[in-house]
Amino acid sequence: MLETYFKFKENKTNFKTEVLAGITTFMTMAYILVVNPGVLSQAGMDFGAVFTATAISSIIATLLIGVYAKLPFAAAPGMGLNAFIAFTVVKTMGYSWQFAMTAVFIEGIIFILLTVFNIREAIITSLPLNIKKAISVGIGLFIALLGLSNSNIIAHVDGGTIVTLGNLKDPSVQLAILGIVITGILVARNVKGALLIGILATTIIGIPMGITKIPTSFISMPPSLAPTFLQFEWTHVFSFDMVIVLFTLLFMDMFDTIGTLVGVATKANMLDEKGNVPRAKQALLADAIGTTIGGCLGTSALTAYVESASGVSEGGRTGLTAVSTAFMFIIALFLSPLFLMIPSPATAPALVLVGLFMLEPIKEIELAEFSEAIPAFITIIMIPMTYSIADGIAFGMISYVVIKLFTGKHKDLHIATCIIAMLFLVKFVI
Repeated sequence: MLETYFKFKENKTNFKTEVLAGITTFMTMAYILVVNPGVLSQAGMDFGAVFTATAISSIIATLLIGVYAKLPFAAAPGMGLNAFIAFTVVKTMGYSWQFAMTAVFIEGIIFILLTVFNIREAIITSLPLNIKKAISVGIGLFIALLGLSNSNIIAHVDGGTIVTLGNLKDPSVQLAILGIVITGILVARNVKGALLIGILATTIIGIPMGITKIPTSFISMPPSLAPTFLQFEWTHVFSFDMVIVLFTLLFMDMFDTIGTLVGVATKANMLDEKGNVPRAKQALLADAIGTTIGGCLGTSALTAYVESASGVSEGGRTGLTAVSTAFMFIIALFLSPLFLMIPSPATAPALVLVGLFMLEPIKEIELAEFSEAIPAFITIIMIPMTYSIADGIAFGMISYVVIKLFTGKHKDLHIATCIIAMLFLVKFVI
């Protein structure tokens, strides 16, 4: 039944590979179960309720992507989106978190409409092919940066350089470096499940080092959703501030998701002959439904996760990868202490090596044609440098249109490409 539905042979994969890929994806993104409640609790939201909302909304969205879109991508509340809610909407603008959840809910409804009417899919189609390839490379650098910074191998210095080498005497840094070496050897020896084995091995090594903390209990019931469930505030729904918040959320979420779909699909060689993501509409609809449900449960907008690349790198090619990831989220609801014991240094090796795997499309970018190469390069460097997939795409698209116009190559431009570039300019001005 699974072979018939997911078409393993056609996608050159099998049941075992898909399940291992799904588990690997979960392991590299499980941090969201702690980080998202931690960020949103800064806005006054209940930590436990947000934990449950994060898990449930991720399960629903990821299952939909796996079963409906049949793609190996996972979705969860987006980093950056949660920070925007906590630190901009609530702490800077002074609105309640209930106002923010109302905005997330409305955003989800708008996304559903945009997807049904093929507007989001049209945006993916309008992205120039070299920009799509550049997005994959940029995401690779971004993922590697996440792994290095989460494990403190690289660090930020106040009043000094932007980034610098972390403290190599720090046991966490040493564990992460050891994990990279172990995982790198496994990958080089073509060991099946190398990334997952690397995560587990690094976690175990971290126990005697005092970095991996063994919980007293592995089983726990999910906290109640009551403090955040359907907590909306409609008082300011027609205000100009709501328009600004919605516009920002829409752009951040839309292009984070689109960028991830394109980037990871490129790595998996899943793009069709026109450079489009297969069944993108179904995946985008799953993401939109997940965001709508997330607003109802009490969490920030959902987006496709760049860590899906880790599962793809392990051979995941069908929706069973996503289904397996969703199943792991279900288990995590009741065995959260077990999964939350995995320290950041243990997931860093997988993220760093996935960064390497994502670089492959750079060979296909037309580097000799500067009107194509310059926007692609800007996209690549701006994704990690701005710590945002959406901003990286924005700079790439704007530069693409400007360079084409001023080099007499306006015939290469599609009207939709120009419209998107203009919208990005408007976003930056606002």
